[in-house]
Amino acid sequence: MNNLNNKKILLIICGGIAAYKSLEIIRLLKKNGVVIKTILTKSGAEFVTPLSITSLSQSKVYQDLFNIENEAEMDHISLSRWADLILIAPATANTISKLANGSSDDLASTVALASNKKIFIAPAMNVRMWDHRSTKQNIDKLKTYNYKLIGPEIGDMACGEYGEGKMSEPEIIVKEIASYFENFKRNNKLKAIVTAGPTHEYIDPVRFITNKSSGKQGYEIAKSLTKKGFDTTLISGPTNLEINDDIKLIKVETAEEMFQTTLNNLPADVTIFSAAVGDYKIKKTFKEKIKKIDNLNLELEKNVDILNYVSNHNSLRPRLVVGFAAETNDLEKYAKKKLNEKNCDWIIANDVSNKKIGFDSDFNEVSIFYKNKKFDKLKFKPKSEISDEIVEKIINHLN
Repeated sequence: MNNLNNKKILLIICGGIAAYKSLEIIRLLKKNGVVIKTILTKSGAEFVTPLSITSLSQSKVYQDLFNIENEAEMDHISLSRWADLILIAPATANTISKLANGSSDDLASTVALASNKKIFIAPAMNVRMWDHRSTKQNIDKLKTYNYKLIGPEIGDMACGEYGEGKMSEPEIIVKEIASYFENFKRNNKLKAIVTAGPTHEYIDPVRFITNKSSGKQGYEIAKSLTKKGFDTTLISGPTNLEINDDIKLIKVETAEEMFQTTLNNLPADVTIFSAAVGDYKIKKTFKEKIKKIDNLNLELEKNVDILNYVSNHNSLRPRLVVGFAAETNDLEKYAKKKLNEKNCDWIIANDVSNKKIGFDSDFNEVSIFYKNKKFDKLKFKPKSEISDEIVEKIINHLN
């Protein structure tokens, strides 16, 4: 596991009998050259001692948020910035609830809330607690916040019951983390461009033609690409969304601006055109605000087709060109038509007549159509999870 050498991992140990496994996690990580710092929660200290952790990690154990010595150095900020990755193992039902609801009443939850790094959690709890509806809702929330789950497994529990909720074995957890760093390193030299959101095609200085696109799916795809190590540029039409600092964000308004900005940022290995670019623009815009009249006739002309232009360009065409199709009927028919006409590699299509998915929703359900094989369907789930699955398919294609 050479990908772990010299990586910095912050391990948060919460309460529960599975806390004893955290010692083996530390041993395995150290064996593979990882630099480790640990936070031990108050309940975690009931199961493992700071002395045993320090002996294995060879570093200080952080415990109390309000320790004067610690907080003089702003530990809740410095720890979250120091780490390449944060691992919470075991993650109890109580900890998961705190993270899902933005609580910050101890050092562990405060560091997680302040973090800008990837956070892995390894849940561990009784099967009934894991199956409880509130836990499931909290887990769904964490997935939308881009937390990565490892486990839990099905097996015998310390309480004598059997079922899902058992923390994954240390070897599995360490292997998952090593795989994350391996993917990150492998994709680090790959460049991706994502377009997102609507465009505004102006009629006069205050009025424009637009559509209902929120940009959420495109933003999530940009995040997923960056998490996997891609050098990502996000070209966004007007939205109210925020994006991570490690993603290059370029804001545009019109289709023409999006087109020129895309060309200026090529070449790339992957382009994902998820933006809902206006098909038409006003042929002649008004320089001053139009006053109200009984009848107003506007002449429209076609905008440049960005997907078609890039997909058919001899020298600028990326290795993988992905288009999007938002349809209200005959989804498969129109997606395949667009795939062939635009000469792109994939079309990702969704049915926007369903108000629960697509435009302005946090959820989606899409079908991915390919040139030379059967389509894949990604069933109803948060857009962040849809994006992760799309990016995994992109990585598999490129490799």
